[in-house]
Amino acid sequence: MEVSADVKERVKMERLSKVYPNGTVAVQDVNVSISEGEFLCFVGPSGCGKSTIFKMITGLSSPTDGTLHVMGTSPKQARKQSDTAFVFQEHTLLPWMSIIDNVGLPLALRGASRKERRQEAERVLELVGLKDYTKSMPRQLSGGMKMRASIARALVSKPKLLLMDEPFAALDEITRQTLQRELLDIWSKDKEMTVLFITHNVFEAVFLSTRIVVMTPRPGKVAAIESVRVPFPREETFRTSPEFGQIVRTVSEALKH
Repeated sequence: MEVSADVKERVKMERLSKVYPNGTVAVQDVNVSISEGEFLCFVGPSGCGKSTIFKMITGLSSPTDGTLHVMGTSPKQARKQSDTAFVFQEHTLLPWMSIIDNVGLPLALRGASRKERRQEAERVLELVGLKDYTKSMPRQLSGGMKMRASIARALVSKPKLLLMDEPFAALDEITRQTLQRELLDIWSKDKEMTVLFITHNVFEAVFLSTRIVVMTPRPGKVAAIESVRVPFPREETFRTSPEFGQIVRTVSEALKH
């Protein structure tokens, strides 16, 4: 899946900065433009402002300086239009609700009918491989299955922008790699959806991304933006290829310096 030159701009950050009331400079002078259909990863050390950038994109926090546009409007307006969705590191499923009700919750909050909620929830649960677990409770699912359900809940509103903050960090490596492949499969089928993904894992970033934004230690600045010019779909053999190793080294060097 290639990103063409004439696609729409989804996110534009110009000299974006965030200073907290205690004086901590979390993000400083970040300039990044993200186009429709990209899969862009942010990597960097803990505390470098990656999650702060995501909070600003979703309208949960406001910039101290600079400009930020999401889907051509303000982050808060884009969120009101249900154009953005967020997947956290923890699954955040409600333990007293079945999986299908958890997944349909965003539609319920928008006033959708029960029939519409069920239809859309079943659609995305099938996408993530959970069509046989609609009546299950969160406690009955494994960690990987709970994360699948969280991804389904984010997808049910058909967002144009999907933000994922280290969603696979707590999973074992086999489950993690399986979900990476499934996520790429879902993303590649939706030509309009843009994915922004935070990870500390350089190998994960290289396998998933069209581009990688490397952040400096606090205050978080952009150290480098690396393109991963390998076409999709990406086979498992890519992980052991010389090209993969070279990109990993380039990103790792950027992190060091």
